[in-house]
Parts: sequence; C-alpha cells; structure tokens
Amino acid sequence: MSVTSSPINILHRGHELFNTTYAAMRDYTNQRNAESTDQLWIVEHDPVYTLGLAADLGHLLNAQHIPVVQTDRGGEVTYHGPGQAVVYLLLDLKRRRQQGFVREFVQKIEQAVIHTLDNYHLVGARKNGAPGIYMEDGAKIAALGLKIRANGCTYHGVALNVAMNLTPFSAINPCGYPDLICTDMRSNGINITLPEVQMTLANHLKKLLS
Repeated sequence: MSVTSSPINILHRGHELFNTTYAAMRDYTNQRNAESTDQLWIVEHDPVYTLGLAADLGHLLNAQHIPVVQTDRGGEVTYHGPGQAVVYLLLDLKRRRQQGFVREFVQKIEQAVIHTLDNYHLVGARKNGAPGIYMEDGAKIAALGLKIRANGCTYHGVALNVAMNLTPFSAINPCGYPDLICTDMRSNGINITLPEVQMTLANHLKKLLS
C-alpha cells in the first residue's frame, strides 16, 4: 500500500461538549506515531463560540450565556450548536504527501461541502478571500478552521449548518465579517436528518482526501 492510499477512518463521537472534543483532538495529535490512523471525527456540539488564535474580540458582540472558548485554530470567531454537522480532520498531511499544499487541502474540504449540498439540490460556492461556503444570496452555510502543525498533522475542521437555531450567529461577526448572514439547509427548503448529512459530508471528505 502506498503512503497516499493510507485509509481514513470515520469515527462517530455523538453529541459532545466542544471542550471535550478539543482536548481529545490535541491528545490524539500529541500522541501520534507512524502507526496512528488518519481519522474524521463526526460531532454535534452544545452551543459554544470558539475563537481562532488571532481572533479579534471585537467580533464577539454579545455572547450572553453561551460559553466562549479560545482555541489554537486559524480564523476568527464562529458558532457551533445543535443541528450542525461538524467533522474534524485528524490527518497526517506529510504521510499523505500533501504537506505544504495548504490551499489545495482547504479547497478539497470546501469541495466536499459543495458536493454535499449538491446531493440535496443546493448550490454552494466559494467566495474570494473568505474561506467557507456560501449560498447564491451571499449567506454563509459552512465554515472551516484548521490547525496544521509543523509536522503536517492537522485537527479542527469544517461545520455545515443543517437545521439550527441561527439566532446566536447574530451575536457575532461570523468569521470576522460584519453583517454577514448565516443560513442552514432547512432555511433553504431542505428537511433532512443531521445523521444523514453528517455521513454524506464525511464520505465526500474521505473520498477527496484519500
């Protein structure tokens, strides 16, 4: 088996506090060795705002009762909550011969979201200079944020809004963009179960990144 065909395993972690998943991602990455498998973690979180390493707190407008967690990923502030398909990518890019091709890596993640939306007859698109996936009206439906260590190991990942309470997005400037509207699949007429979308997204990621 060649290094680029190393399998990617999909793990379902269920409904889990962000801090629990965050600690587990870091622990797994810290303990990785040549035998460690590449993994995609499917998770659904309780409401939480997360901040990227260089996030501007000015973009956190009114957190109220929702916890705020500082992380080591890239990007600004984002929101996670029930009804959102979150997939974390615990990969070794060096093993997969993709180290140094960060832009291509991000594009593959975004393409997996585009393919997922297409499965449900929705059209998602990239926006120049603004990572994530957007609908035709400019509303953001998916966000991504990554940590790529110097050794090529990654964690954090991508979040696709499926059927959420979207109100908490109005309390932040999502990903640092004032007045950016966030949407979900339900608001675009698609009533689908979260587990189905989770698996569809994970399978597209696995196919594109294998």
